[in-house]
Amino acid sequence: MSVVRLGHLYPRQMNIYADRGNIAVLARRLEWRGLRLDVESLETGDAIAPGRFDMFYLGGGQDRDQEVVAEDLAAHKAEGLHRAAQEGAPILCVCGGYQLAGAGYTGQDGGRMPGIGLLDVDTVAGPTRLIGDIVIDAELDGERRRVVGFENHAGRTRLGPGARALGQVVAGHGNNGEDGGEGAISGRVIGTYLHGPLLPKNPWLADVVLGWALEHAGSAQPLAQLDDQLETAARERATERAGKRR
Repeated sequence: MSVVRLGHLYPRQMNIYADRGNIAVLARRLEWRGLRLDVESLETGDAIAPGRFDMFYLGGGQDRDQEVVAEDLAAHKAEGLHRAAQEGAPILCVCGGYQLAGAGYTGQDGGRMPGIGLLDVDTVAGPTRLIGDIVIDAELDGERRRVVGFENHAGRTRLGPGARALGQVVAGHGNNGEDGGEGAISGRVIGTYLHGPLLPKNPWLADVVLGWALEHAGSAQPLAQLDDQLETAARERATERAGKRR
């Protein structure tokens, strides 16, 4: 049985948007194919051993939790995550995790949370929160698909030349409500504001990330197709709802 080893970063602090639902989707989609996901929590103080994991997940958290996490990321995990990214391990970062994967986050009070530079993005808090259903046309591995989710963030994130947007906004706000982009990708590092959680309605995205992780694990086995009728119906319903709220 092929095994994918996932490092779940700060599952206690960074789980404000049902982030464990994303882990459950990854595990079940592998299980349905006769594969297995081994999940190991990486808490404050834990270092990342070289080659130990095939993929990583970093979810969203409240500001006070992000402050603790930001310090620990820089001190104990930045080097290991950069090494893993260079070796092709996918890293999925959602909402607050997306902000910390960049250069950092500047709050409304001017306080600065440093990021670890996995993505060439920077975030500054705006005067209002960007909230609601969101639909984007995302592109990964040369394939373009519709992806849906929910966004709730004060941060206005802007991309530098070292990253491209994960997708273009069809309905919703995206990175900053101005430039039409949502999320960021560099190599196999993905950052996004889409949560709720992200993966249950977007099995294509889940399978792309799992395919990358299996490749890192040394498996040449292609992922078998699954019956995603329920997931497709949920995505279509979310798209319809987002359109009505524009």
